[in-house]
Amino acid sequence: MKELRTIILAAGKGTRFQSETPKVLHLLAGKPVLHYVLDVAAAVGSLRTYVVVGHKADMVRASVGARAEVVVQHEQLGTAHAVRCCAGHFKGVGGEVLVMCGDTPLLDKAVIRQLVADHRRQGRQATVLTTILADASGYGRIIRGEKGALVAIREQKDCSAEEAAVREINTGVYCFSAEALFASIGRIRPNPKKKEFYLTDIMALLAAQGGRTGAFVTDAWTANLGLNTRADLALAEKIFRDKIRAHWMENGVTLVDPATIYIEDGAHIGQDTVIYPCTYIHAGVRIGKNCSIGPFARLRPGTKLGDAVAVGNFAEISRSVLGDGVMMKHFSFLGDAVVGACANIGAGAVTANYDGHNKNKTRIGRRAFIGCDAVLVAPTEVGDGGVAGAGCVVTPSRKIPRGMVGVGVPVSIIQKAKTHE
Repeated sequence: MKELRTIILAAGKGTRFQSETPKVLHLLAGKPVLHYVLDVAAAVGSLRTYVVVGHKADMVRASVGARAEVVVQHEQLGTAHAVRCCAGHFKGVGGEVLVMCGDTPLLDKAVIRQLVADHRRQGRQATVLTTILADASGYGRIIRGEKGALVAIREQKDCSAEEAAVREINTGVYCFSAEALFASIGRIRPNPKKKEFYLTDIMALLAAQGGRTGAFVTDAWTANLGLNTRADLALAEKIFRDKIRAHWMENGVTLVDPATIYIEDGAHIGQDTVIYPCTYIHAGVRIGKNCSIGPFARLRPGTKLGDAVAVGNFAEISRSVLGDGVMMKHFSFLGDAVVGACANIGAGAVTANYDGHNKNKTRIGRRAFIGCDAVLVAPTEVGDGGVAGAGCVVTPSRKIPRGMVGVGVPVSIIQKAKTHE
């Protein structure tokens, strides 16, 4: 099989975002926008991926990490110039090059696979992903010849009146023959109006040289949704969250009033769990089967819930592991805690996990009972079957042993607990 490599263009300033953070690093459903495009490259089998950076290059480099090789475009002179910055990595390289923009997080992995497959099947030098829009304003138009062959891509500001009426648009995703791309890209001349080098111009250049160029048309209109403004980001967020919610409902999770429930990408929810309104589930959270979550609950990263766990209204959990059957019904906070199966966390109970310098651990045993308004100052421990009385404060220097009752401020051990079966 031919080799596939990917170039992701992420050098722009994102001026209309009015932000100190690069546009491609803004969060979408809990994850940087750029990471969704990296996910696409990985999913289609890219052998090597290059991210072209410019504005705030160090921030983007840190976010990319080991997922791709970073190439710096020191001057932002257009998309063709950005691709040319990668030329040194493609000397003597065959196969295909997939080119995508770093601000298009809604690209469908299946559609990109189809694009690459169509490019290979047709034996083209260049294939562009296109879609049809009722209103094509602002997008580059696909210009076809008499027999329907693609002959050029025309940016709107350069369109004639006839070309501006075309509704087939460029999504900004391309598949090229690596050899053809880098043999020809140096011949692109700067646009006379903006003095930038447009990658779109390579289609006409290759066609004029007798190369095979074409388009793969998709009805997935979100493929063209680049994020140029905060309003675009908000629209993408809505689309993405709708997809996430639909996925979990299709996989056996009940969402009561889905529009008010926020589930980030990368969370996992077990079958027959019920999520009530105004609940926020962050990326990386894992929820078991037959759980009840919310309303007005927040599960933060690092949280893992076993089966049949109940987390009620105005409860918050962060970086904590709860065993099967734990009850945490009202107004409570668990941070950096490990809670054994069938423990009960009373209303208003909290783990005071931060001492001003470090986040410390709390351990709560199986069938332990934490009373209303109890404060567990970490690091501390309540043993299996132990009881922390209402309003008590368990300080780091003390703990409630297995099967014992602790009361008071600071806590004192007063008696053996009754068995809670």
